[in-house]
Amino acid sequence: MSVLRNTLTQSTWTLGSRALGFLRDAVILAKIGAGPVADAFFTALMFPNLFRRVFAEGAFAQAFIPVYARTLEAEGPEAAQKLANETLRGLLAVTALLVIIAQAAMPWIMLVIHGGYRDDPVHFPLAILLTQITMPYLSFMALAALLSGVLNSAGRFGMSAGAPTLLNLCLLAAAFYGSDNFAVSKSLAVAVSIAGFLQVCLLWYGVSRQKIRLSLGWPKFTPGVRRVAALAIPGTIAASGMQINILVSQSLASFEEGAKTWLYSADRLYQLPLGLVGVAVGLAILPRLAKAARSDDHAGSQGVMDNGLGLAMALTVPAAAALMAAPFLFVDGFFSRGEFTSDDSLQTARALFHFGWGVPAFVLIKVLAPAFFAREDTKTPMNFSLISVAVNTVLGASLFFWLKSQGIAGFPGLAIATSTAAWVNAGLLFLTLQKRGWYKPGPRLLQRLASVLVASAALAALLIYLSGMSETVQAYTLNSKFLAALAIAAAGAAAYGLFAVLFGAIRLSDIKGARRG
Repeated sequence: MSVLRNTLTQSTWTLGSRALGFLRDAVILAKIGAGPVADAFFTALMFPNLFRRVFAEGAFAQAFIPVYARTLEAEGPEAAQKLANETLRGLLAVTALLVIIAQAAMPWIMLVIHGGYRDDPVHFPLAILLTQITMPYLSFMALAALLSGVLNSAGRFGMSAGAPTLLNLCLLAAAFYGSDNFAVSKSLAVAVSIAGFLQVCLLWYGVSRQKIRLSLGWPKFTPGVRRVAALAIPGTIAASGMQINILVSQSLASFEEGAKTWLYSADRLYQLPLGLVGVAVGLAILPRLAKAARSDDHAGSQGVMDNGLGLAMALTVPAAAALMAAPFLFVDGFFSRGEFTSDDSLQTARALFHFGWGVPAFVLIKVLAPAFFAREDTKTPMNFSLISVAVNTVLGASLFFWLKSQGIAGFPGLAIATSTAAWVNAGLLFLTLQKRGWYKPGPRLLQRLASVLVASAALAALLIYLSGMSETVQAYTLNSKFLAALAIAAAGAAAYGLFAVLFGAIRLSDIKGARRG
């Protein structure tokens, strides 16, 4: 399997889902704007997004795939199917219990994650209700992660990457149901859980097409299930660091009206390269790293990591450069309409700039962690993830309240803390891989990274110039800010493609290899 080919498969589906997601968010923001109702809804949506990223975008899969692949190789398809079936039942039982507990404890949970509205007699209960409605998505995403892991182990990446599209479709349809923003927010919450059920149905169908028969039933915690759990629990915590950091930031943001919505909107933009590149590369290289680890093939593992990191940085660093060079241009063009004003876009852009310089670190975590997971070491990434959470919590709270004490908005400090914590996590992962002798970047990779930086700097300079010409571009694009932003983004992407080939950041041999793969 080609790392680039599998990454492109994953990324193509993800790109379609994210493009639809931008349309979804533009409609939702236009319907409910930025304010208490929007903050309540995005608090409720934060939960399914968190579990989708933790489970469906690699955490559980990265723990499950090595055990499943080892069982498939050593004991055959029947034993692997039995392991998947037993794990499915255990996972459903545990997550269903968590959903029930969370439903009952939601008023107290909201005091932690939405405490800024605790004295609001209207919007605090609304946040509780909306989050209770969306909580079943937790169980659905856990099941979807397992089913995706089975498909990915078989080299089938398309359906697992395309399944999140159903969430976007359901939310997009629900956004038009309701006479006011209160009613719309409730229909959106119901759509989240419906979408989770539909995703499980789709992935179940995909697994059955691989001649793997799974069934629901009473859970049995067999040795195989306990082994998966022993890896999955610390692995999930390890991959949850960034999401926990977002949760901490959102909790603090509840003390500033509108900040949750601004941070969510910025999150939607900087998560694009993470989903397209980091998650895709991480999932694509994991089966190959696991195979190399089983056969003690150090050279093979080294080559996979070099290719994965080179590809990830060649596609991520320019995205970070773009987000930092023209944050307001993209936010204003994509989201300013209806109840979401240009002032809201300006506030969102302030957060997006600081998330931008953290993007390479977010992606590095997704690419470096599989080197540990492939060796069934999930505790080390977990420990580093918890360190990053501590850094984010202390730094985020300090910056947030210090900025507010100076009479200015505190939420940009939360973005600074999130990006700083990500770099701490990525740095610890990288240094530990080197210390253990598991990975050392090759000279060709270092040369490629230097080329990426030069090409990305050229892209940033171009985007700064084009953003200053945005009104002129808008005049040639039907006076549409959206079309102008899209045109500038397309011009930047095309220019980076040229810069990347010219400076050696992307090799033509990679593209030819992907086409042959």
